[in-house]
Amino acid sequence: MNVAIISSSKDPAGVNIRKNLIELFGFEESSDKFDNNPIYELEIQNKIIRLYLINDELIFSERIDKKIDADAFVFASKHRSKENTKSFAVHAIGNWGNPDFGGQEKKLCPSSAVLLKNLFLELNNTAKDYGYELTMEATHHGPYTEKPAVFVEVGSTEAEWSDAENGKIIAKTIMNGLKNENQSYKIAVGIGGPHYCNNFNKLALRTDIAFSHICPKYHLDKLDEDLVKQAIEKTKEKLDFVVLDWKGLGAEKQRIVDMLKSMNLEYKRTDQIL
Repeated sequence: MNVAIISSSKDPAGVNIRKNLIELFGFEESSDKFDNNPIYELEIQNKIIRLYLINDELIFSERIDKKIDADAFVFASKHRSKENTKSFAVHAIGNWGNPDFGGQEKKLCPSSAVLLKNLFLELNNTAKDYGYELTMEATHHGPYTEKPAVFVEVGSTEAEWSDAENGKIIAKTIMNGLKNENQSYKIAVGIGGPHYCNNFNKLALRTDIAFSHICPKYHLDKLDEDLVKQAIEKTKEKLDFVVLDWKGLGAEKQRIVDMLKSMNLEYKRTDQIL
């Protein structure tokens, strides 16, 4: 399997993570370049991992999977939040609605629930005592890709993005996540709840459930059969069931339940699992 880890020269967190990947794990500069920047390469466990530095913003690097030959894409990125919360985050990509930050309108991108869970587990192993918020996020923003992709992020200000220790933590998280061969998970799509999906976080850490796409409460009014089908079809692994953040469905609860029943999809409730 070929994996591309992509950073942007415009993103201090991505540059920081890339530097630590090279220094900590012995990536070697190849003879090739991309976007006029050197490509670094390493082989582990029958995986060829390449580091790419692009000169565009990551979220606007549309269809980069057509330019880079890889089976999966890991975007190493900064994260912003209104509260400037110190955080590390992972999430799938795509848009439930308008493409305000890259990607295409109402188009989800392929996701691997196994890769996302392994990265989230490793993040919690590596940074559990660090004092940062560790979270999955709901699916959001670009770029649009047609290969499985995940963002791994450092939040939320310049100080955190440039902190060498944070770059080291995310570098270790990515590499350990890629080394993790655990595949024995129940595969799910999550619906409901806040953007920083605390109930889905708990399930990912406490159970064998792995999430691919997550649709938050603030996008439920846009969620229709087409988007549910996309979430399922664009999950690399075969879906086992949908998980509903039961209290986080609000006024859309009955409509969502009726829609899943009409699609013959099995669903489980977070309050019953937890």
